[in-house]
Amino acid sequence: MTIKVLAIDDSRTIREMLRHTLTQGGFEVHVAEDGIDGMEKLPQVAPDVVITDINMPRMDGFGVINAIRAEAEFAGMPILVLTTESAQDLKERARNSGATGWIVKPFDDGKLIGTIRRITVA
Repeated sequence: MTIKVLAIDDSRTIREMLRHTLTQGGFEVHVAEDGIDGMEKLPQVAPDVVITDINMPRMDGFGVINAIRAEAEFAGMPILVLTTESAQDLKERARNSGATGWIVKPFDDGKLIGTIRRITVA
C-alpha cells in the first residue's frame, strides 16, 4: 500500500521539492499552501503522515499540530515538522503539541524518505 503524505508549506519551491522527492520515493503526495489549506485538505486526503512548516500565514505549524491532534480520526497520525527553525524551545513546543519529529531545511532526500518510512505503518 502506498504511503500518503500531506505536505504543508507556504513556499511553492519547498512544496515542489517535497512533491518531487517524495514521489520519487514511492509516496502519494498532496500539498497545501498553509495551515488552513492543509486542514481543509486533511479529511479528503486522509494521509498516513503530515509534514508541516512552522512559519506560515493564516495558520502556523503549531496551529496545524494542535488542530490535527484535536481530531479523533487523526489524533495518532505522525506529524513531521520541516522548518528552517532550529531553536530548542520551538522543538520542545512542537513535541509537547504532539509532533512526531523535527527536520531542519534544507532536507536530505534520503533521510526524509527514511524517516517517513520509519514512522508510518501503511
